[in-house]
Amino acid sequence: MRHRVTAAALAALTAAAGLTVAGPNTAQAAPAGRTFHVDCSAAPVGATGSGQHPWTTLAEANAHPYGPGDRLLFKRGATCTGTLAPTGTGSARAPFTIADYGNGPDRARLDGAGAHDTVLLSNTQYVHLRNLEITNADNPGSERNGVRLRLTDFGVARGFDISGLYIHDVRGGDYKTVSGSSAIHIAVEGTAKASWYDGLDIGHNRIEDVDREGVYFKSTFSKRDLVGGQQDPNVYPGEWTPSTGVRIHHNTLKSLAGDGMKLDTTSGARVDHNRVDGFQLRSPSANAGIWTFNTDDTTVEYNEVSGGGNTHDGMSFDADGASQNTVFQYNYSHDNEGGFLLICPYSGAKTLGTVARYNVSRNDGARLIQNCWGPILGTEIYNNTFHNKERIPGYLVQDDAGSPATTQHELAIRNNVFVSEGTGGYAFKNPTPGLSFDHNAFYGIDMTRPDPGGITADPRLRDDFRLGAGSPALAAGAVIEDNGGKDYFGSRLKPGAPNIGAYAGRGLR
Repeated sequence: MRHRVTAAALAALTAAAGLTVAGPNTAQAAPAGRTFHVDCSAAPVGATGSGQHPWTTLAEANAHPYGPGDRLLFKRGATCTGTLAPTGTGSARAPFTIADYGNGPDRARLDGAGAHDTVLLSNTQYVHLRNLEITNADNPGSERNGVRLRLTDFGVARGFDISGLYIHDVRGGDYKTVSGSSAIHIAVEGTAKASWYDGLDIGHNRIEDVDREGVYFKSTFSKRDLVGGQQDPNVYPGEWTPSTGVRIHHNTLKSLAGDGMKLDTTSGARVDHNRVDGFQLRSPSANAGIWTFNTDDTTVEYNEVSGGGNTHDGMSFDADGASQNTVFQYNYSHDNEGGFLLICPYSGAKTLGTVARYNVSRNDGARLIQNCWGPILGTEIYNNTFHNKERIPGYLVQDDAGSPATTQHELAIRNNVFVSEGTGGYAFKNPTPGLSFDHNAFYGIDMTRPDPGGITADPRLRDDFRLGAGSPALAAGAVIEDNGGKDYFGSRLKPGAPNIGAYAGRGLR
C-alpha cells in the first residue's frame, strides 16, 4: 500500500533533517521589490516615497538607489522639473520599472526645462521606462535629449524596455555628435572598456516636435575597416562592438527637424511597424527617415515614411557608410521631397549587400534612388512598385560618383514597376557601368537604357498597388533566389517567374 506524502509532511521531514526543498515555483519567483511614489504637486511634508507621503522632487528620487523589482512611480497629472537620473539596476527576473500611478486623465510629466537630459539612464541595466510624458523645450538650440541611455566603460548592458512614452518639444540644436540632441538617444561612450547593449526594445512611443533627431544611436566603439575615414579615430577609437537584440517598433514620429531614426554600431537590429511623418524639416544638415550607419544585418520592414522636407537627403531610407546586409522590405514610402532610397558610402567607407524589395513608393522625388561615391557592392533593388503623379522625380537614379575610375558600383534593378502620370523626369545622372536593369516595367516614362526582359505596356497598376486583370506584368519577372518569401501584401511567393512589382497575386478586376 502506497502512502501519500503531503507537501506539509515533506517540509516537516526535510526541516528536521536540516535540509531545504524548493517548491515548484521557488526558482522562478522574482524579488518583490519596493515601490516608491513621486508627486511633484504635493506639499513637501514628511516625504518618504510612500503612497501616503510621496517624494516631491526629482532630487529625492535620484538620491535613492534602486534594485531588482523596485518601482519608481510618478503621479498622473503632476509635473516634475529637471533631470531624472536614478541609480541602481534591475535583474533579468525583476527589472527596475519607472512608470506612472493614479487615475488622473493626464500623464505624469517630466520637463527637463533646458537640462541636457530629461531622463538619463546611465551605466545601468534591466530597466523598464513606461507611460510618461517627457518634454525639454527651454533654452532652445542647446544640446539636449528627452531620454538618454548612456554606457561609459561599462561592458554589456541588458534588458531595456522603453515603451508608451509621449516625448515632445525637445528643442535641441543641430548636432550629430556623441551627445547629440534627440527624443531618444542611445549612447555608448568611453575608451577603456568596450560597451554595448544586448536586448533593447523601443516600442509604442509617440514622438513629436523634436530638434533634431527622433531615435539616435552613437558609439565610440565603432572602428573597423568598413567605416574608412568617415569617423575620426581619436573621437571613435574603440574596436567595433555592436549592440545586439535591438528592436524599434510601433512608434509614431512627427515633425522632426532632422532624422527620424538612425542606427549606428548595431548587429541584427529590427526596425518595424513605425510611422515617420515629417522629417528633415528644420535642419541645414543632411537627414533621412530611417537609416543605418556602420551596422550589420539590419531589417527595416513594415514602416510608413513620408514628409521628407527637402532634398538634402530627405528620402525615406538610407544604407549609409559601413552598412552591411541591410534589408528594406514591405515598407510604404510617399511624398518625400528627397526620394525613396539613398545608398551612401564615402570617405573610404563601403556599403555592402543592401537589399530593397517589395516596397511601394508614391510621389517620391526629386530622385527615386541616389548613390554616393565610394564602393557600393552587392546591391539588389527588386520587386518594388513606384507610382508618381503629383510629384515627378528628376532622376530615377542620381549617381553622385565623380567618375567611374573612383567608384565601384554593383547595383541591380530588377522586377520593379515604374509608372508616371506626369511628364519629364526619370533621367540618369552619371550612371556607372555597375548599374544594371532587367525585367522592369516602365510606363509613361521615356526609357532609353537597356532593360532586357522588361515591358513598356500599361501594367494596369491599381491605386492600391495591385495589378489589374490582364496586366502584362503578371508572371513576367526574373526568378530571384532568397527573395523573402512573400510580397508587400503578405501573400506567399510561388515558384516560377514572379510578377513584376510588389504584388504577387493574380490580376484583379
